[in-house]
Amino acid sequence: MAVEVGGPRAITSEEQAIARASIERARRAMAAIADYDQAKVDRLCRAIAWAGGNEETATRLANMSVDESGLGSREPKRRAKVQGILRDALRQKSIGVIEEIPAKGIVKYAKPAGVLTALIPVTSAYVTPVGIAIYAVKCKDAVIFSPHPGTRKTTNEAVRVMRAALRKQGVPEDVLQCVERPSIPLANELMASADLTIATGGPAMVKAAYGSGKPAYGVGAGNATMVVDETANIEEAARNTRISKTNDYGSGCSADGNMLVDASIYDAMLTQLQLEGGYLVDARERQLLERAYWDADGHRTADTIARPASVVAAKAGFSIPEEKSFLLVEERQIGKAHRFSTEKLGTVLAIFKYEGFDRALDMVRQIFDTAGKGHSCGIYSFDDHHIHRLALMAPVSRIMVRQVQSASNAGTFTNGMPMTSSMGCGIWGGNITNENIALEHYMNVTWVSRPIAEDRPSEQELFGEFYGSEVF
Repeated sequence: MAVEVGGPRAITSEEQAIARASIERARRAMAAIADYDQAKVDRLCRAIAWAGGNEETATRLANMSVDESGLGSREPKRRAKVQGILRDALRQKSIGVIEEIPAKGIVKYAKPAGVLTALIPVTSAYVTPVGIAIYAVKCKDAVIFSPHPGTRKTTNEAVRVMRAALRKQGVPEDVLQCVERPSIPLANELMASADLTIATGGPAMVKAAYGSGKPAYGVGAGNATMVVDETANIEEAARNTRISKTNDYGSGCSADGNMLVDASIYDAMLTQLQLEGGYLVDARERQLLERAYWDADGHRTADTIARPASVVAAKAGFSIPEEKSFLLVEERQIGKAHRFSTEKLGTVLAIFKYEGFDRALDMVRQIFDTAGKGHSCGIYSFDDHHIHRLALMAPVSRIMVRQVQSASNAGTFTNGMPMTSSMGCGIWGGNITNENIALEHYMNVTWVSRPIAEDRPSEQELFGEFYGSEVF
């Protein structure tokens, strides 16, 4: 879920004045820190990361977010993302020379991207702002955060504590700002006035960011699909699935949505998922769940997004044992008419059976033709040929192998993905990049080129067998 940007109401004169003043303050703050060296900005990154990511504050913000929106978990597990982003930021250069390629005579210099507008989703009201702030301050950018109305107080509080940390270090607080009364017209005005937008959220918001007339990094919708082949460690796959589905109650677009299981291990996998806390719905409960999870037009119902499985079941009209933490739906069909094959943003997992790996690949293609193309999938396998074949055909930007999908897409301490809260989904997902939005996306880069020895192959070498052949 995200700010739905775009709508009929015109911007008010007051909102125009707010946007104009915010941009002006941001540019003044940037000018004040323009001469800071690498050591100083690294110290500031540590200061704001601690301010927003220490356990006490993260716990308070997590509770505040749940109280305000009703979504997600009160456990501050996502603070690990702040630590990971800080780790990645501190290990890279962002000022002056950041790369040299002597063989090509190339030297690259980093410069700030400018004033950023950051649109913050309701599902990550405090971690996403802290992560964006770390990367932005590292590059000496300024950021104006536009929160989702459903969690505006939480995001404003997250920004407040970071501003306090800047003030403590003698840095202009307006390097980081937050809109107190967010609206669609104001968000549009900020995007059109800033130098760059980081848009984390739903398709309408990302589309508006791309239509703002300024550069933007957006993200695409998820529908993470996991393949479990006959070589998989069933216990590992089931345990990771439970962790992924229950983390923040499946609020992230990276949370497992569909699981395709080889027929030879299907029954064992289904049993193991239930041992891990999965509740297998029967035919009656499935009908009730579908009616509760989607409205008559096929839109996800807000009061079942990122809610505990017991709450979702109760809304649907049935109950589940206390020890059950996610819902399993056996599915055979794929397509928009078969809603359990689409993105679910919650504690429901659709499980499919396949016969032969060729069939699994066909099903992956069909699922992503239905929803989630460009985002991610995963595989539990020890067969490198299967992993390779999935990687060759899957229309996604990232594939996790034997990992907790919901955490691993955005980087963990046990994989090499860049740490982030925003993931590009490439042209498949209507985005400009397939990459995790990280430090390099927050800077301009100047390439300095010095002359090198001539590197011009002969025509015979370039044209190969066609050199000197027939001319048309």
